Amino acid sequence: MGKDGYVVVPAELLPTAGGGMAATNVKKKTSWMILDNTGNEITKEWDKQYIMQHVLIHARDLRILDPLLSYPSTILGRDGAIILNLEHIKAIITAEEVLLRDPLDENVVLVVQELRRRLPPVNANSKTEYLGGQNDVEVCEEDESPFEFRALEVALEAICSFLAARTTELETAAYPALDELTSKISSRNLDRVRKLKSAMTRLTARVQKVRDELEQLLDDDDDMADLYLSRKLAGASSPVSGSGGANWLPASPTIGSKISRASRASVATVRGDENDVEELEMLLEAYFMQIDGTLNRLTTLREYIDDTEDYINIQLDNHRNQLIQLELFLSSGTVCVSIYSLVTAIFGMNIPYTWNMDHGYMFKWVVIISGVGSALLFAVIVAYARRKGLVGS
Repeated sequence: MGKDGYVVVPAELLPTAGGGMAATNVKKKTSWMILDNTGNEITKEWDKQYIMQHVLIHARDLRILDPLLSYPSTILGRDGAIILNLEHIKAIITAEEVLLRDPLDENVVLVVQELRRRLPPVNANSKTEYLGGQNDVEVCEEDESPFEFRALEVALEAICSFLAARTTELETAAYPALDELTSKISSRNLDRVRKLKSAMTRLTARVQKVRDELEQLLDDDDDMADLYLSRKLAGASSPVSGSGGANWLPASPTIGSKISRASRASVATVRGDENDVEELEMLLEAYFMQIDGTLNRLTTLREYIDDTEDYINIQLDNHRNQLIQLELFLSSGTVCVSIYSLVTAIFGMNIPYTWNMDHGYMFKWVVIISGVGSALLFAVIVAYARRKGLVGS
C-alpha cells in the first residue's frame, strides 16, 4: 500500500499487451547460422540453452564464444563438436553441421559465403563425369575430406587471409610514414608513426595468439585426434550397426553422444587409424606456415621501425652535439669579452692616479692589448676543444 492509498504492483507482475505477465528475466538471444552437410541453411536467434542442447556442449565451452569475455584464440575438441574462437570467427563445428555466431557481421559475411560455397556435399557442386585431368583428381581428393575438416579449413583460411590483409594495409601505411619521418622530423610525423606502431603492436598480439594456438595443437597428437569427429562418430556407430539395429540412432544427438562417450575407449580397436592424424596435421601445418609468414612480416616491420628510431636518435644526438658546440663557442666568447670588459673598466674609471698624470696614451694601449689578448684566448680555447674532439673541425 502506497502512502497515497494506492497499491504498488511489481513491474514483473504487470500484464502485457498479449494478456500475459511481463517477465524481467528475459533470456538473451544471439543470431546463429546453422549450415549442415546437405546444404540446408537456417539463420535465427537462439538462446544459450538451445545451443547447448543442440550440440551437447557445456556452458563453459559456450562462454568461450562470448565476445564480451575476450577469450584468446582457441580451437578445442570435444566429444561431438569443435569449439572455434578465432578473432571474429566464433563457430561450433560438428560432424554434420556448422553453427556460426553473428553471421550478419561485416567481418563474418565473407566466411558465410565461403561456407555456402564449399560445405555442401560433393554431389551438389561437382560433375559426375570423369574428365581425366589432374585437377579433377585433386578436387575429388579435396572433397573427400571430412565435413568438420572442410569447415575448419574455411575458418582457418578466412582468419589467415584477414590477418594477412590487415598486415598489408599496415605495411602500406607504415613504410612511407617511416621514410617521411627520416627525411623530416616533425610533431605530425612522429605522432603518425606512434599511432602506426601502436596498431602494429596490437596486430602482432592478435597474430601471435592464432599462431600459438596452431602450434600448441600441432604439438599434441591427442588434441588433434579429438578433432576427428567423423571418425569418433563412425567408431561409436559401428557396434550398433553391426548388431542389425536401426539407422536412426546416430542421428539422435543425445543417443549418439552417449554412444560416443561409452565407446571412446574402444574406438582404437574398431578402427586401426585412431592415432593417424596426418591429414589434419598437414592441414594445420599449411595455415601455421601462412600465419607464421604474417608474423614474420610484422617482425620485419618492427625491426624497420626500431632501425628508424635508432636513426632518428642518432640525428637528435647530432643536433644536440651541435647545440653543445654552439654553447661552448658562446661561453668561450663570453669569457673573453668579460675579461676585456673588466680590464677596460678598471683603467677607464675616473680615479686620479699619480702614474696616470700626463700619460693619456696608456689607456689606449691597454684597450688594444686587452682586446688582442681576449681574441688570442678565444682562439686558444677553440683550438684546444678541436684537439680534444669536443667540437667538429
